[in-house]
Amino acid sequence: MRPRPKLYKEKLSGYRQWHQLKHAEEYVLHDSNIGENLSIDETSLSNGEVYTVVTNKAAKGRKGALVAMIKGVASDNVIGKLKRLGLSKRRKVRTVTADLSGSMKHIASKAFPSAEQISDRFHVQQLMSQAIDEMRIELRWEGTARLNLARWYNRVAESGSDFRSFNTIAATFYEHSDEIINYFDNRSTNASAESINSKIKAFQAKLHGVNDTKFFIFRLCNLYA
Repeated sequence: MRPRPKLYKEKLSGYRQWHQLKHAEEYVLHDSNIGENLSIDETSLSNGEVYTVVTNKAAKGRKGALVAMIKGVASDNVIGKLKRLGLSKRRKVRTVTADLSGSMKHIASKAFPSAEQISDRFHVQQLMSQAIDEMRIELRWEGTARLNLARWYNRVAESGSDFRSFNTIAATFYEHSDEIINYFDNRSTNASAESINSKIKAFQAKLHGVNDTKFFIFRLCNLYA
């Protein structure tokens, strides 16, 4: 016979004795989980709250993966909370992988000052795919498939700047060139962060949503911190 949910929460889980209970809805930190290679990403709970999540790649989405979970994505707030992890531990971080968000880039640079930043290659590939799809759709209506293919090659070679999507990619490459190039040195992706995000979503679905944010985060920490 399984314990009733309220009995488990109040008596059996250790939730009321949890040392991070007071501030859990705003942030939780697990400095013992800091490793040399981290990922940073955002996730949302079913009530619409957005959290910044920092994970240790070495844990591969299992116990010990969760380094920090901080409410919101405002860089100043997230940086302030991450600095509570202690400078000596934060300086041990060698790489931080993130998406192409300027906010995440700023957070990583301030919170982990010694770390090399890496842009997740899947987000770069996604931008390129979207741009090619827009070109393909535009050209599809201009004639036969063979003619469109010839035009596609010619227009990319001669006047790629005419395509706003490729202008976006060019601007992204310019802004994130160092982080994109760093991928080829480390071959590091944001897969660990995406893994945690998917597990958070699955846990939400299993519980039919999040009714008690603090207790939900407590249970996440028990699983992944």
